[in-house]
Amino acid sequence: MKTIAVLPVKRLASAHARLAPILAPDARERVAEAMMLEMLPKMRRCRTIDETIVVTSDPAVARHADWLGHVVVEQEQDQGHPHAAAAGARAAIERGADRVAMLPTDCPLFDPAELDDRLGDTPRAALIVPDRNGTGTNALVLSPPDAIEPAFGPDSCAKHVTRARAAGISFALEKLPSLADDLDTQEDLERLRDALLLSPDPAPRTARLLWELSAGEGDGDASPAAP
Repeated sequence: MKTIAVLPVKRLASAHARLAPILAPDARERVAEAMMLEMLPKMRRCRTIDETIVVTSDPAVARHADWLGHVVVEQEQDQGHPHAAAAGARAAIERGADRVAMLPTDCPLFDPAELDDRLGDTPRAALIVPDRNGTGTNALVLSPPDAIEPAFGPDSCAKHVTRARAAGISFALEKLPSLADDLDTQEDLERLRDALLLSPDPAPRTARLLWELSAGEGDGDASPAAP
């Protein structure tokens, strides 16, 4: 079975807008870049992933992905996570994928071995991995790649379950600890910072940056953006 990972990556300069009250634009961009720079190499360590497709409109992201040997699907502009994920799935089908694993780049605790263990034993057509709150989706594995249309965004977990049921396909809803925590809110930021303080190994670059910003040593970048 050929498995291709799909990673939609929006422009770094527009990432994590919900953190605007606590992080200035440059700081948000640096955090997004740090997580992306650590996620892309991790994909090369996934034994169950044959190829990785990065869907982006950001030239810097495209260069990094290409340098690491990933396939790049370039978009003229950001069109949203669901659209990018669907574009990646279509590209995966064109490359002969039997299965896709759609993943974010803002889960710095992600452990490739955990994904390998789960993908090695997943006979179902869909695996839906919720976030910590059980509302968002931090991984969506589909076999075939177009088993359902991706619905990333608010309440995406429930939407994916509904679409799987409507399509009449078998699916599993299962949390994976290393994919539970993504970065959307101040609470997420603090949780990830504290987790990486205890164990920075999963994402040392991100760990250093989060603590630099929280300590106010980021050349002012930790200040909230002006209204």
